[in-house]
Amino acid sequence: MASDFETLLSAMRKAAGALRDAHIRFALAGSIAVYAHGGPDTDHDVDFLVKPEDADRALEALAEAGFRVHRPAEGWLYKALDPKGALIDVIFEPTTGPVTDELLSRAELVEVHAIHVPVLSPTDVLASKLLTLREHNLDFAPMLEIARSLREQIDWDDLRRRTNGSAYAKPFFTLVEELGLAA
Repeated sequence: MASDFETLLSAMRKAAGALRDAHIRFALAGSIAVYAHGGPDTDHDVDFLVKPEDADRALEALAEAGFRVHRPAEGWLYKALDPKGALIDVIFEPTTGPVTDELLSRAELVEVHAIHVPVLSPTDVLASKLLTLREHNLDFAPMLEIARSLREQIDWDDLRRRTNGSAYAKPFFTLVEELGLAA
């Protein structure tokens, strides 16, 4: 029996292939992107970013590939479930703003589970996580885990610049500096 992480990776591979074959521009994001750059594995879900105008086609491509698809009420993402229970989020308008060509163009082609996929950089993943922080969800643990495991790959100056307007992101920099994780 496959582990939860192996199931996620297999679902990621199948979904990435379906999006690629449908000629939909995408990038792997979230915890699987962190894993792709050398961070820890996860058993949560797989996040793909697509532009808003490609979201419906992306969901159709996943349905044709055998995923059970759903359009939740949130209005900024779609969900797909593979037959083994792995969850895929198709995110097109996160709280940081709509997915753009500029964001997708920053993704780096990385081999993940025997398939080459565009993957967001650790800096992009951290920026998106920091910019979603709000008063009621100030849990820095996931971001500290990324900082610990991928600190050499993070452009700290760029991350500071991109999150400068968020009062909730500022304490993160104090933490990583005090812990000796950031330059």
